[in-house]
Amino acid sequence: MKSNVSRKFLQYMYSNFTGNFLGFAIGMASSRLVSHFFTTRSIKNLWGLTAKKTVVDKQTFSGLEWMISIIIGFLVFEVISKWVKKKMDPMLLKYKAYLPADWVDETVPAAAVQTAPADRSTDA
Repeated sequence: MKSNVSRKFLQYMYSNFTGNFLGFAIGMASSRLVSHFFTTRSIKNLWGLTAKKTVVDKQTFSGLEWMISIIIGFLVFEVISKWVKKKMDPMLLKYKAYLPADWVDETVPAAAVQTAPADRSTDA
């Protein structure tokens, strides 16, 4: 019973870690995207008089950063989760005998499993 719980926990970590981590990291990095287009009033731009970007107040700037990081982070999470699952399922099917039974999705068609190319050497 205990190994089954730890196996399910490891499967959960395996299936979600990549998407969650990359979504979070890219979402946090995307908050800099807001500072590329917008700025706030400060002494370095003479309270907005010399700013070349659109000047917004600090509360709006903070809200835009949160919104952009959440949206981009979620999109990256979804794309990575779906893409990694699609790419990993055929590989896991090849190693089905070595992995826990609940790690391998049986619905993957056998044609999706890539096999080693046959030796096509010919004597010419």
